[in-house]
Amino acid sequence: MGLFDSKKAETAGQVDMSRLPRHIAIIMDGNGRWAKRRGLPRTAGHKVGAEVFRKIATYCKELGVEYLTVYAFSTENWKRPEEEVGTIMGLLKKYMVEAIDSMERDQIRLKFFGDLSMIPADIQEMVQRTNNISSHIHGFQANICLNYGGRDELLRAARTFAQACVDGEKKPEELTEELFSGYLFSAGIPDPELIIRPSGEIRLSNFLLWQCAYSEFYFCDTLWPDFTEATLDAAIIDYQKRDRRFGGVKK
Repeated sequence: MGLFDSKKAETAGQVDMSRLPRHIAIIMDGNGRWAKRRGLPRTAGHKVGAEVFRKIATYCKELGVEYLTVYAFSTENWKRPEEEVGTIMGLLKKYMVEAIDSMERDQIRLKFFGDLSMIPADIQEMVQRTNNISSHIHGFQANICLNYGGRDELLRAARTFAQACVDGEKKPEELTEELFSGYLFSAGIPDPELIIRPSGEIRLSNFLLWQCAYSEFYFCDTLWPDFTEATLDAAIIDYQKRDRRFGGVKK
């Protein structure tokens, strides 16, 4: 786990297409700082960041990555200024309108992780529409964490299992890691092998706390609106250099 100079890392070799991670997760961080450095409102950074997400998702699909999970809006982000929250929701709505028209053509599935009950009703309706479309698409899947928090996800899973025990459907001694995973928003999806955080911050910020148990982490100082295909390549190349032992010893 390290912090890299992104310009140097982007020239550090070629991606081995035979050893791609199946699942990459990204904390899309740095939109506000990107805008501030240019004398622009924070909302301008989010607009550029949304386009970068579209570009990187398309690139992951072209590479052959099966799953991309992005942190779009956390349970703590409601504390931000009302205008900024409104811009983020507006951008999400715009993206989903376009996605509904293009998902089948591009063969891209969408899944949302998080408590959607606080999201505007029209966006909730669009989420249901994307779920229906995704149900008959096979291939690349983009997971969008929306009003998501890792601790909140774990509490919800624990409560659901506890209720199943109260109802006589389960017994406490039956609980395994596999069973517990089935109560998470990510049920049925493999854990991410690689988690990327741009912007120079070196923390998870309540992202995929259960799923990251054996993930490799890559941190870089690139702000999300400046994140490119080459930046992603650099992260994958660094991942491919690592010796993943999962607690064992390499023979």
